[in-house]
Amino acid sequence: MITTDELPLAFDEAAPSYDAMVARNPGYHAHLAAAADALLTALPADRTARLVDLGCGSGASTRALLAAATRAVRAVEVTGVDASRGMLDEAADKVWPTGVRFEHGLAQELGARASEWALSGGVEGVLAAYLFRNVSERDEVLTDVHRLLEPGGVLVVQEYSVAHSRLADVVWSLVCWLVVIPLSWLTSRQTRLYRYLWRSVRGFDSVQTFVDRLYRAGYVDVEVRTAAGWQRGILHTFRARKPVA
Repeated sequence: MITTDELPLAFDEAAPSYDAMVARNPGYHAHLAAAADALLTALPADRTARLVDLGCGSGASTRALLAAATRAVRAVEVTGVDASRGMLDEAADKVWPTGVRFEHGLAQELGARASEWALSGGVEGVLAAYLFRNVSERDEVLTDVHRLLEPGGVLVVQEYSVAHSRLADVVWSLVCWLVVIPLSWLTSRQTRLYRYLWRSVRGFDSVQTFVDRLYRAGYVDVEVRTAAGWQRGILHTFRARKPVA
């Protein structure tokens, strides 16, 4: 069983095959695109948007933010942050435009290292895709993101949650054990990260519990929507705003 401390190493091990794995997940990139659009469309369009991709992994969510900015015809600067050096190495091997950079560190270090990562001046938006179930200090990280956001800034979280539904839990387990875990063995001969994925989703907050966390951390205008298809009731996108005053 992977502990929280061991998780970055598990992602390091899976990094070389990670892009190939998620490419086999129907809808993965479309869901990231929808989350990125949810963030960009909620931000003012009159200036360059400074964004943080918290838990950026190998850069798929970073790419989704750039594509959303292109669709919105606006300029962005993106700082990707991830705890896995291996995943960041994969991201660094890709070609990025000016204004994109990556930092190595844990999400729970955001408050302490914002200045080091050149984020202390505040940002307009934060995207956290598939991150929060890996964070034990969820309330603290939500509070740190809230402090980092400028007034009116927006947080978008995309995450799996099945605690609210027995049916969603059963579907999730079937997909993991019949598809995801066998595919990870065929792709990389490594399954422990994806067995952790199965457990971590089952142990994550219910949708309402996470919404309550957002409100307690000071966010307003909290919205939630779920994905279509087999991931309906399993994959959720949360959008919340820091009050203007």
